[in-house]
Amino acid sequence: MAEDSDQEKTEEPTSKRLEDARKKGQIARSRELNTFAMLMVSAALFLMQGGAIGKGLLNMMRAEFQMSRATIFDPHSIILHFKQAMIDGLMMISPFLALTVLVAIVAPISLGGWIFSWDAITPKLEKMDPIKGIPRLFAMRGWIEMLKALLKILLIFAVSVALYRSNINELLSLGAEPMEQSIAHSLKIIGMCFLLLSASLVVIAMIDVPYQLWDHSKKLKMTLQEIKDEHKESEGSPEVKGRQRRMQMDMAQNRMMAEVPKADVIVTNPSHYAVALRYDQNSNSAPRLIAKGVDLIAAQIRNVAIGAEVPLVASPPLARALYYSTEIDKEIPQGLYLAVAQILAYVYQLKAAQANDWRVPSLPADINVPDEFKQG
Repeated sequence: MAEDSDQEKTEEPTSKRLEDARKKGQIARSRELNTFAMLMVSAALFLMQGGAIGKGLLNMMRAEFQMSRATIFDPHSIILHFKQAMIDGLMMISPFLALTVLVAIVAPISLGGWIFSWDAITPKLEKMDPIKGIPRLFAMRGWIEMLKALLKILLIFAVSVALYRSNINELLSLGAEPMEQSIAHSLKIIGMCFLLLSASLVVIAMIDVPYQLWDHSKKLKMTLQEIKDEHKESEGSPEVKGRQRRMQMDMAQNRMMAEVPKADVIVTNPSHYAVALRYDQNSNSAPRLIAKGVDLIAAQIRNVAIGAEVPLVASPPLARALYYSTEIDKEIPQGLYLAVAQILAYVYQLKAAQANDWRVPSLPADINVPDEFKQG
């Protein structure tokens, strides 16, 4: 097993490996893509609904700051006003929250698809061990996450500085505007800055998504020995498969032997081959081969037939022809109709002679087997 552990994981994961990993919740995910999608949608919605939200806030402040003296000193009224203010605020931002939640669900599905795994959410004590967590801090993945975080900070800082310089004069002029216009104007500036800051994160997402796909594929790569072991596990070991084949053969042979007593005649070689035939005179079908065998199986067929008083007829060329040309539970080929008909006619005469104490007929000497059916 030491050699196996030294092998490099150079092979692409098999479908079983991918399916097992998916069941455990191990799929490619990009937190940067999720963050980017949520921020972009939130910024776009804020930009479109910012004016309406601003007007709603202004109306709420007017309503709450214009209470009468009796209302102010009534504890129950204060609670009702606070409750109504909370309801109005939630109603204003509910579309914003609903769309954000929807994006938080859809964004991860876009990369790895929908999956739910108990194994993924089950707490693992080994992951909570600080001693075991130290090596992960200095692993390659830890360094990459740190570089992404630094890049994100630098990117947001640079974009923030650029937005500050481009909007500083406009922000300073807000104080000279009427209150309603100032609130709407400031919300528009905030929404645009929010949108541009969120859009800048596309750079991080474009780096993170290919990396996560590559890292996920790398984790699932397999060694040649792992592929062999998986194939052996899924297909079964040669010993198990051999045992299954023997059991199947035994079951098939037992079923075949159970059909021998139902035969009309057993055509033999006489010692090496045995073929059991059954013919239904009330149907238009040809005689059917219901059992066949060579050597030991042929001897078993003969013994069962003798015990069931099924006639045995020795015809070596015909026995070999039937054995090689016809599968079990199949009709005999057309080329052997005449030869089998001669055998069946002899059997029917033999049964009639035994029942009526007549003279036993002799087996036809001219049973003709066509050349294409003759075997050695």
